[in-house]
Amino acid sequence: MSEEAKVLVVDDEERIRRLLKLYLSREGYEIEEAADGEEALEKALEQDFDVILLDLMLPYKDGIEVCEQLRERKATPVIMLTAKGEESNRVQGFEVGADDYIVKPFSPREVVLRVKALLRRASATKYLETKPDSQNVLVFPHLTIDKDAHRVLADDVEVNLTPKEYELLYYLAKTPDKVFDREELLKEVWEYEFFGDLRTVDTHVKRLREKLNKVSENSARMIVTVWGVGYKFEVVEG
Repeated sequence: MSEEAKVLVVDDEERIRRLLKLYLSREGYEIEEAADGEEALEKALEQDFDVILLDLMLPYKDGIEVCEQLRERKATPVIMLTAKGEESNRVQGFEVGADDYIVKPFSPREVVLRVKALLRRASATKYLETKPDSQNVLVFPHLTIDKDAHRVLADDVEVNLTPKEYELLYYLAKTPDKVFDREELLKEVWEYEFFGDLRTVDTHVKRLREKLNKVSENSARMIVTVWGVGYKFEVVEG
């Protein structure tokens, strides 16, 4: 997907559009540009883009309006670009459906890395839609997680997990490629907000990998350690 990905770059400053186009074109992406909110929305609705880089402060329609109106029709991944670093702006962007947020001034290389990560995540998420009958069933190559039945199949073989091992796997898998630190996992899976041993997370991840590995090495490889940060779920197709 990445080599043929189509990216819409939206910014009212030509030098920023030119800079981003230069770096993204080097990755093999096809680039379209828009200089204001109305042009951006028109192009985003008429064409199918894999990622939209969307400046917040734009003429005619700002980035929030563009994203909000786009979300009524399409689920195209959006990375918001803005000089405003305040939390309220980030929250507003996420509330209307932005997938990521980069504050100016930024490194073009950082933007490229964020685009790549979002493309991988969007590609992985398509597997979540392969069973339309149930939104609580996550289907990936080598791994199926049925939330309602608390059932996990690795290469069509059922894996016997404890409730916490299961909850940890489901929490990671429902957002492929997103990195979670141990504190967040402890808070969300174990509901420990101000106390709890971080090694609890490591221990459960180790056991979870071991159980999956006995049945399917590919499914075990989907739980990836991000050194110094935490863990993420990465789709393995091979």
